[in-house]
Amino acid sequence: MDFSRNTQAQPAAAGHTAPSGQVNSVKRAPSDDNKVGRIATVVTTLLVAVLLIFVAVYVSSNNKNSEEGFVDNSRLQAVFLNTGQVYFGKISTLNSKYFVVKDIYYLQTSSAGTTTAASNTSVSLVKLGCELHQPFDQMVINASQVTFWENLKSDGQVAKAVSTFQKQNPNGQKCSDQTANNSTTNNVQNAGTANTGAPAATTPATTTKP
Repeated sequence: MDFSRNTQAQPAAAGHTAPSGQVNSVKRAPSDDNKVGRIATVVTTLLVAVLLIFVAVYVSSNNKNSEEGFVDNSRLQAVFLNTGQVYFGKISTLNSKYFVVKDIYYLQTSSAGTTTAASNTSVSLVKLGCELHQPFDQMVINASQVTFWENLKSDGQVAKAVSTFQKQNPNGQKCSDQTANNSTTNNVQNAGTANTGAPAATTPATTTKP
């Protein structure tokens, strides 16, 4: 009896899995990687844009709600000090510690009369800069010295006087030589008269830092 067997390798049946150790690797198409990268870039850009918009809105909202947000840069401001002095100009910086005011004007009074009758006091608007100490046209005022401040209307007397002065002096004021009475101010325009007993020649307060 023939007990021999046919040892010839039989072909693998269709669908038969490969022997262990022979794993077919699946490769991702390059186009898939590029698509994922583009999506990630777009998402990141959108998140950054949303964050920047949020920060801008937050900062703008805080400025409008703060005292500085009330400053109208298109107008003059009047700053009243607790010393009684008032300055007109442009508030460029305002915070809880100090005010920075530029392009400054102030009121000066001069009186004429006798001691037996009420004197007539003339009030003039003066441009800062031609005083004896020749100050730079900027003041840093301690916030604790400010009683209040306000924006001025463009058709007000002070604003009109300043506008006229600026048109007549496009290159800035020119300090005139001191006269015999030692006047070192540059009158802008008479701002009206009043029958008061106010002291003459009101000068800028010394509580500010030039």
